[in-house]
Amino acid sequence: MASISKAEKAYIQSSLLSDPPLRADGRGFIDFRTIALESGIAPIANGSARVSIGRNAQDGGGGTEVVAAAKLEVESVGDGEGVDGGRVACSVSCSPTAYPLLSPNALDDLQHDMTSVLNATLSHPTIRPTNLGIIPGRKSWLLNLDIIVFSDAGNIFDAIFMAARAALWDTKVPITKSVQYRAKKGETQAMDVDTDETALVGSALDTRQAIQVADFELPDYWDEGEPLDGRQAWPVCLTLNLLPTLHFLDATLQEEASVPLKLLVFYSFPSDATPLLRGMRLLGTGVSDLTQVKSLLKDGEKYARNVWVALEGKLKDEDFRRNQKARERFLNR
Repeated sequence: MASISKAEKAYIQSSLLSDPPLRADGRGFIDFRTIALESGIAPIANGSARVSIGRNAQDGGGGTEVVAAAKLEVESVGDGEGVDGGRVACSVSCSPTAYPLLSPNALDDLQHDMTSVLNATLSHPTIRPTNLGIIPGRKSWLLNLDIIVFSDAGNIFDAIFMAARAALWDTKVPITKSVQYRAKKGETQAMDVDTDETALVGSALDTRQAIQVADFELPDYWDEGEPLDGRQAWPVCLTLNLLPTLHFLDATLQEEASVPLKLLVFYSFPSDATPLLRGMRLLGTGVSDLTQVKSLLKDGEKYARNVWVALEGKLKDEDFRRNQKARERFLNR
């Protein structure tokens, strides 16, 4: 987060409002800086990705860098926060070097704000993957999506959602195989398994079936599991930086500090349905009216579709590369 003087702010605003408009790096209003994406960067995670925006091509320095990792763990349904069919929990952490001017308390507040935006969007039940269940009513997967911000050179929310979508795309859910243990009436169970609380030991009048205790195992397979369902439902974020008579995309830190208001829109584009607005946020001290917001949503949908198409093409290329490597690694064991 940049802190600039009133003179710097006035200079940046006057440059943006001039005719023709001028940005420090020569870009147009709807042009993005260079975006780099790499998936599968964390071997111990079920899915991971790194996204950088505006990295220096010569030395690889500068720019916004975000890493996302998804990790699956088994949780019991009904115990604590476990949900039948599984759930998604998101969190965002910021490296102190990304915001060296912030105090620890201010950094905690920033992380909380970023987490609330991400969690409210990606943890919503309407876009929960349908293959997070293991044993109906008993066991399910908890998908922990952790985001780390290593550097912020502007447009951080777009980078966070790109990294999150790439990590979820890269995530493989382990294939589970149901296992049942049967205990005959009147016999002591020979293995340590969880028993049904409603089961009763044999009686002469007991006509119920033998006790069945269900568990699961993970078969060994080359591709480490199946992709998460609902890939088309995960949205991208598009940040519109607003001045009184215009808006622009992919702001640098100095440009962000010079605008009074930002609009975040979250869009997904299912292949067999109309575009879906998953949410929106207004950030800043400025004001906006309903007419302006409606116009911005229409423009935001167009820009978000361009980001969606480019990101999906890159993710499919990364998916092919990762599957090919996983198959070769399995065959060469």
